[in-house]
Amino acid sequence: MDFPISVQGRTLFADDIFWIDTLIASNPTWNRSKLSRHIAQHWQWTNAAGQLKDIAARTMLRKLEQRGMISLPPRQSSPPHSSHPARFIAPVPHSTDPIEGPLANLRPLRLQLVDNASSRALFSHLLHAYHYLSYSRPVGENLAFLVVDCTDRVVGCLLFGAAAWKAAARDHYIGWNSQQRSQQLPLVANNMRFLILPWVKVPHLASHVLGLAARALSDFWQLKYGHPIYLLETFVERDRFRGTSYVAANWIKVGETTGRSRNDRQRTMQVPVKDVYCYPLCRDFRKRLAA
Repeated sequence: MDFPISVQGRTLFADDIFWIDTLIASNPTWNRSKLSRHIAQHWQWTNAAGQLKDIAARTMLRKLEQRGMISLPPRQSSPPHSSHPARFIAPVPHSTDPIEGPLANLRPLRLQLVDNASSRALFSHLLHAYHYLSYSRPVGENLAFLVVDCTDRVVGCLLFGAAAWKAAARDHYIGWNSQQRSQQLPLVANNMRFLILPWVKVPHLASHVLGLAARALSDFWQLKYGHPIYLLETFVERDRFRGTSYVAANWIKVGETTGRSRNDRQRTMQVPVKDVYCYPLCRDFRKRLAA
């Protein structure tokens, strides 16, 4: 493998991989959490607020293991806040040749619906290997896409699923009440995952793909589930991302979350604060969603 490589936003050299491998071998009783905390402390890997990025370090370790570069101790439990046990996602051979240059060289791009075993296997592996949140199969209505360029190269992945049950900023933006929300929520879709593959370096590609999705999603949804979508939502973790691609694609920042999980019924679970973005798919979306 050619070095340096970029993993989880860090540039790694061969010496870094050797150091990590030696650290694991020298501390056989350490679990993944202790390894990631030690690595983040050793590298002084913190966010803008000075908080240790041990979760990012843990994700980096997992991705290195997926590439066959290190061997981690067995996982002791499912990821935090997950209601589903971790499942094995088989690697799928794929090209990582650099894709660079102007957007025009890739056009026309298309959204390839993930609707068969081979495309599902590739989609699952790409998100699992290269997205910081990994991948678990969503529950409820959802659509997954591979983003393919004019020469049939896969350049990204998109996953849309059920909207968050409650999101104060979004609900205020729509202007519906709780009864309207409970009845019309299926008409809102959540952009759960968006990935431009790390070897693809094409200016304006991300915002272009979001535009493609906004124009096509409701028709795809109608074909699969028998109803349209009137509004898109997404939640951008502000300590990691600035939402630049969403802003460039004319998504509207409508507020922020309160730092609670959508599954936190006891109000005890702390999660990162996220900026809330929405994208109306029709001009009278408020009227339709408050019907």
